[in-house]
Amino acid sequence: MGLDLVYVAAGLALLVFGGDALVKGAVALALRLGIPALIVGLTVVAFGTSAPELLVSVNAALQGQAGIALGNVVGSNIANILLILGLPALIATIHTSQIDTRRGYLVMLATAVLFIALCFVGPLTWWHGLILLTGLALSLWDNLRQARAHRDSQPDDLPADDHMAGWKIAAFILGGLVGLGFGADLLVGGAINIARALGISETVIGLTLVAIGTSLPELVTSVMAAFRGQADVAMGNVIGSNTFNVLAILGITGLIAPMPVPDQLLSFDLWVMLGVSFLLVPFVFFRRDIGKLAGIGLVGGYVAYTLALVA
Repeated sequence: MGLDLVYVAAGLALLVFGGDALVKGAVALALRLGIPALIVGLTVVAFGTSAPELLVSVNAALQGQAGIALGNVVGSNIANILLILGLPALIATIHTSQIDTRRGYLVMLATAVLFIALCFVGPLTWWHGLILLTGLALSLWDNLRQARAHRDSQPDDLPADDHMAGWKIAAFILGGLVGLGFGADLLVGGAINIARALGISETVIGLTLVAIGTSLPELVTSVMAAFRGQADVAMGNVIGSNTFNVLAILGITGLIAPMPVPDQLLSFDLWVMLGVSFLLVPFVFFRRDIGKLAGIGLVGGYVAYTLALVA
């Protein structure tokens, strides 16, 4: 168990380093390109921090474990909203009143509705995957169009931000993503071994440590973004990750192997995912900051959801 404790400590250290580096690199990239940091959060940061979910789902599909592949995405999307926004808000207020995330949020909501509709005409196969990947392409095109419109609207004589060199921005982003990936792997692996040694059941381990583990990159990135006052990166990370998880991860996984949809997802978890998505309405449309009280409510919601699964 001693070595597992070292793995957990090393994993936490890598996660903190990776999250801080990724936020620095993302903000610098936005300044360098003359585009909103929110766009970078919705794309580069969100896609990068969703890499663990992609690997888990593809591997599960190849092994014929459709429940894990689908449950991983649905569970991660629920955790992204309740935990990844809730926990940072307990530490520092996420000033969502200063940013406009309505467009990205509506895309995320439409993605969730499309996914639920496809699940009810499942099992998910290659043609479902093509529909989801088409949605991903349209989402990326829209983000690119927004970025270009923002850059074109800036004055021609506005100087570019040369504070950070291009190679250093790339190093921060790549280093951050690598640190997050390795850190999450070390932390989850060590924690699972410790849990097994303490006699905790495999079911509880899977529903908690594995599900939360694949969301650790999003969590740490959002915490560091909140610390640095980058609400656009934190919110963009969550909205973009939830969109990417459905459109890209399940789109790719659907092309690899058919995925029967478990009854539990159809009757409970999919609706929880959609329901918690609507919890963001006050912060997106009414520009309310996510403070400690909201953070307590979001985290409490995740605890209640976990207890409902275990009961």
